[in-house]
Amino acid sequence: MSDTNSPQDWDALAERVARHVDNYLSGLEAVARGDGGTRTIPLLLLEVSQVILAGAQLGASADVILPDNSEPEVGDDPDLDAIRQGLNERLVGLDEYVEVFDPYKDTEPTSYRLSDDLVDVASDLVHGLRHYQQGRPLEALWWWQYSYFNHWGNHAGAALRALHAYVSNARLDVAPEPATEVASA
Repeated sequence: MSDTNSPQDWDALAERVARHVDNYLSGLEAVARGDGGTRTIPLLLLEVSQVILAGAQLGASADVILPDNSEPEVGDDPDLDAIRQGLNERLVGLDEYVEVFDPYKDTEPTSYRLSDDLVDVASDLVHGLRHYQQGRPLEALWWWQYSYFNHWGNHAGAALRALHAYVSNARLDVAPEPATEVASA
């Protein structure tokens, strides 16, 4: 991406990010309902990875500047507590994890909850999506980019590391196979 973006570039980026946001929100709702079954953690890993791609696109773009330097009102954001509770129920035993919030500024680990992180990301994303759905792609991009740098990017990254660690440990911590005798010929 160049340092300056044309309105067509912004519209195309907003459309791509909106698709990622829709997919993330749909996936999160499905997992919270229990639709993931035994694949809950790998599915969450996939959802978070894909929305982080949208964040990376926002991070690689020039700063989105609103013409009048103000965000239009979109009304109250939806209550996502049912999703948070559903995720909490699905993540029993691994919801809580420890993370270094900012490896350049913090040195102490902080406790987090995956269910909180995933819904915090969703909350920021849905706010921007509401701008997009009201025909204001530039405002949507501004919000998504600002909140990516300020809030949801960090929570998504922390959740990604926790989910990745869980999936990696589950796959790599395989019980050793019993030794078999090799018959000599």
